Amino acid sequence: MKNKKTLVLGASAKPEKYAYKAITLLVEKGHSVLAIGQNAGEVAGIKIQTKAIPLKNIDTITLYLNPASQKDYYNYIVDTKPKRVLFNPGTENPEFYQLLELNNIKSEVACTLVLLTTNRY
Repeated sequence: MKNKKTLVLGASAKPEKYAYKAITLLVEKGHSVLAIGQNAGEVAGIKIQTKAIPLKNIDTITLYLNPASQKDYYNYIVDTKPKRVLFNPGTENPEFYQLLELNNIKSEVACTLVLLTTNRY
């Protein structure tokens, strides 16, 4: 399986959060993981950054931010040029899909945890 460098946006160090579970599973499955969240912390050895740092060669950005919170990251995500952006349940955002499409970035409405557990990531 190919390592897909993944940015978890909306990361959380709280074990009950889906973003936390996603980071843990991504690491278990051997992917390189970067995490950005509101609060600093650490999950499965991955430090959560609180600032949007410039990144390169990102395969996937998986979103755990509601559509209103995503607006602050539109330009950042487009500038990062990931191959795809995953919209997890609750993050669906048609306005953003269009922006991504205009920039030749694939958007997928899917649950990262389901994709990982069914080996379709």
